[in-house]
Amino acid sequence: MNRQAKCKTPRRPPPKKPPNSQRDPVGVYLRVRPLVAEDEECCIEVISSSTVQLHAPEGFKVNRNGEYKETQYSFKKVFGVSVSQMELFENVAKPLVVDLIHGKNGLLFTYGVTGSGKTFTMTGSPGQGGLLPRSLDMIFNSVGPFQAKRYIFKTDDKNGMEVQSEVDALLERQRRENNLTVLKTPSSRQKVDPEIGDMLKPEETCKADGVDEDSCYSIFVSYIEIYNNYIYDLLEETQEDAIKPKWNGGGTPVRQNTEFIPPQSKILREDQNHNMYVAGCMEVEVKSAEEAFQVFWRGQKKRKVANTRLNRESSRSHSVFIIKLAQAPLDAEGDNILQDKNQVSVSQLCLVDLAGSERTGRTGAEGTRIREAGNINQSLLNLRTCLEILRENQMYGTNKMVPYRDSKVSHLFKNYFDGEGKVRMVVCVNPKTDDYEETLLVMRFAEMTQEVEVARPVDRPICGFTPGRRHRNQAFREEISQRVEDRGDAMSALNGVVLSLPPLPTSELTDPNDELTIPRLVEALQNRQRIRQMMIEEFNRAASRMKSMLQELDSNVISKENVIIEQNGRLAEKDKVMHSNKMEIERLEKKTKMQEHKIDILQKTTKIYEDDKRSLQQEVETRGHRLQRELSEKRRMEQRMQGMVSDTQHKWEKECERRVNAMQLEMQNKLWVKDEKLKQLKAIVTESKTPGRPDPQPRQTQPLPQRPSREERPSREERPSREERPSRQECRDERPSREERPPSKRSASPPPVPTKTPVRPRHRRSRSAGVEKWVDHKPPSSLDLGTVLQPVIPNAIQVSAPNEKALSKCDRYVLTHQEVASDGEIQTKLIKGEVIKTRGGGQSVQFTDIETLKQELTTVSSRKRKSSEGAASSGSQTDGAWTDVKTRCSVALEMRAGSNMGPGVEHHGISK
Repeated sequence: MNRQAKCKTPRRPPPKKPPNSQRDPVGVYLRVRPLVAEDEECCIEVISSSTVQLHAPEGFKVNRNGEYKETQYSFKKVFGVSVSQMELFENVAKPLVVDLIHGKNGLLFTYGVTGSGKTFTMTGSPGQGGLLPRSLDMIFNSVGPFQAKRYIFKTDDKNGMEVQSEVDALLERQRRENNLTVLKTPSSRQKVDPEIGDMLKPEETCKADGVDEDSCYSIFVSYIEIYNNYIYDLLEETQEDAIKPKWNGGGTPVRQNTEFIPPQSKILREDQNHNMYVAGCMEVEVKSAEEAFQVFWRGQKKRKVANTRLNRESSRSHSVFIIKLAQAPLDAEGDNILQDKNQVSVSQLCLVDLAGSERTGRTGAEGTRIREAGNINQSLLNLRTCLEILRENQMYGTNKMVPYRDSKVSHLFKNYFDGEGKVRMVVCVNPKTDDYEETLLVMRFAEMTQEVEVARPVDRPICGFTPGRRHRNQAFREEISQRVEDRGDAMSALNGVVLSLPPLPTSELTDPNDELTIPRLVEALQNRQRIRQMMIEEFNRAASRMKSMLQELDSNVISKENVIIEQNGRLAEKDKVMHSNKMEIERLEKKTKMQEHKIDILQKTTKIYEDDKRSLQQEVETRGHRLQRELSEKRRMEQRMQGMVSDTQHKWEKECERRVNAMQLEMQNKLWVKDEKLKQLKAIVTESKTPGRPDPQPRQTQPLPQRPSREERPSREERPSREERPSRQECRDERPSREERPPSKRSASPPPVPTKTPVRPRHRRSRSAGVEKWVDHKPPSSLDLGTVLQPVIPNAIQVSAPNEKALSKCDRYVLTHQEVASDGEIQTKLIKGEVIKTRGGGQSVQFTDIETLKQELTTVSSRKRKSSEGAASSGSQTDGAWTDVKTRCSVALEMRAGSNMGPGVEHHGISK
């Protein structure tokens, strides 16, 4: 034999799934409590039998800036302030009681804020019984005649039920009575609490139809409360019950054990059918509605209740009253209960009174009351979370885990939402304006709960025995008792006949000659023989009558058997018809399922098409928006291109004008050079023709200032700032006039006829001095040369590195670049360009011009002209080169074409 492997837990069986796929939504009903004061403002209005409307108070509208608006909520049924307790029971609890009698489970709970009437709806008051006493009354009115004897049904402490025989039940009853050391007096048994007396009126009683008479029933009740997320049994004997004086049969009090036994919290367990139950909870078997309500009221007195600012008797715990109905079929004889545990059906109805949600700021709770309110609100929040996740899983097909175990309330009712049964919720609201915010949250939760679906309960299977067994057994017993009575009457009549025979005379002979005694005896015997013969004839006639009666009975029995056979034939035909109808029903159900499946497929297809249509519409809208954007972008590009074309046209017009001006200037310079040459030739010729004229005094030529070396240059700190430096205009004003300037090389020997050098009447300045905005890019490595003339660009943004922000604000760009020239001096280049906006929204620079700034130092010792006949020494050839006519005629000014500078700004002496 193979041994089982160690350290392995056996696999747990999968949870019980509902046998059918049909589901019903949670039934949510709304009940509006009447206002205490008639003139008080009301925020709830009943519009119809299933719709209410909430009106926000004026204060909330002002404080919330109109956030709260009039909202409508729909429920299965709405009960106004004038609805009675009987009408509420007929619509809400009566269908659950009918299902309980037929072996189906049910859950009914009240929900609302504190002080909204939940306890009154569940319990009621004398003369106005609530849902709980009316449910008990209906149950016992329906199954009262068919109840089993006490202790026939016995709980097995595992949420199951066992069936005992009558002998075992009798022994169990005697054992429990012997364990009770104290007996209650009859007066105490009959004493009824005045607070629960006359809860129902006699005319308000009702009973269920269709009760199975071939079964025996037994009702068990239990009462628990969930306080601070702990479960306590309200039917257990606590310290208060232990110290109460009890009386024995003689009327003397019995001393009880007064040791304090704190109440122990109970735990939740799961039975073999995966249903949740409270382990160790006391279940009391009751035989009448009064006894069941007495048990309930005994536990109700132990429930946690406190006085708060909003409610004088505020429930501080969730109470759960469980009614468990056990039923088992009778045997084939219809006399005893079937001794089979598998045939026992157990159904239960949970009546839950949830504690009201509250805000500690309004109730004025402190200490323990704050903790109680926190636990109540947390358990209600977890119940709401479980229902929301369950609704999301059912609607969207997700498989999120429902957190039932986070709270004892949701964990206890897990099998109702995951299993099968009917769930009803009565939402109680108070129309006071002070409870508006809490009522709004309750309405939203209740409306969401209606979308949760629970599996529909199925009918329990039939045991297979012939229905009507109990009634037939009772009829058979009545007939047997009637026959026994008839037989007793016949025997008594026969005994009366026997006793009516005449007595025999005395047969004692005292005298041999006595002739009277023997004839009297013979006559009496003959008389008795005649009477006997008559009795035999009468007996024969009675026997014949009895025989005829028996034959008649036999014929009646045979005829009844024939009728029964005929009825059985009819029943067989009816069974065939029922079977055919059942097959037809199954076929129709299959067809209905197929049609439902097709409808589901069509709905899904329609949904897919609608989604596709919606996506295509969105795509069309997106493309339309994109097309509009592209059209607007195209129009903007056209406008930009038109602007660029106009700008380019304007720029090229300016460039052409500038080039034309440059060409004109170049031609003027050439003409001026030719005129100068002609004037110099004319002066030379004139001078050569005039002899004996003294030479003019040579002009003192001021040498150009020497450029300081790097060591002699001032540091950056010693240099003047930009504000202290002279502007270009100031430098231009400080320049010496043409008469004050020293003679250049080309004019070292002035002509005898004084002539003015032709100059342009208007100097063309650099474009950087215009009104356009410039970006002056000077790298950090640039050196300040400290020269007199400096490039000054007004209306410019100076940067050390180009950036997009500076470029976006300007139209022109100039880069100051320094490099070492071939002669060892530092020359500065101004690289100019135009800022052009790109299509992507950026900026680019197109370089158009380079301006070179360079200073040359010229040292001339003598500007004296030498004679053409004299021989010049090699050392003075350089100094007298400019005095020679040939050299002076071969030197000209050269201007670069396209330069923005006028004559005299940049010039070089170049040999032709």
